[in-house]
Amino acid sequence: MEIRKYVLEDEHAVMQMIKNEGEEWRSYWADENQTKYRHALRYSITYIAVEKDEVCGYIRALDDMGFYIYVCDLLVTGKYRGSGIGRLLMERLTMDYPDQTVYVMSDVDVYYQKLGYPIIGSILEVQPRQKV
Repeated sequence: MEIRKYVLEDEHAVMQMIKNEGEEWRSYWADENQTKYRHALRYSITYIAVEKDEVCGYIRALDDMGFYIYVCDLLVTGKYRGSGIGRLLMERLTMDYPDQTVYVMSDVDVYYQKLGYPIIGSILEVQPRQKV
């Protein structure tokens, strides 16, 4: 298993992996958003997991100018789930950014709690105000 930094040549494999996840990940692979998400992969902190030349997982995070790191996306393909790849991706991120606190923006809290990460706070969505 290799965990390495994402490069542009990985784009097709990562996008295909996301598309294979189906409707739940549609906001990333749908035509209207795909260009934006490809850009996000390039300009975020992104690592991929590769097993036997197959991209089987990735993590995408945002750097808050050296203060904090925010994990936005963590995905491991079904074939490899439960094999510790998610934990390896998280460990690589924290090893490469040892002086920054890492937070996860998650809708799968149980998974991260299983890894031993405590819930601290919450994330709220701010809706734009309607013009009167």
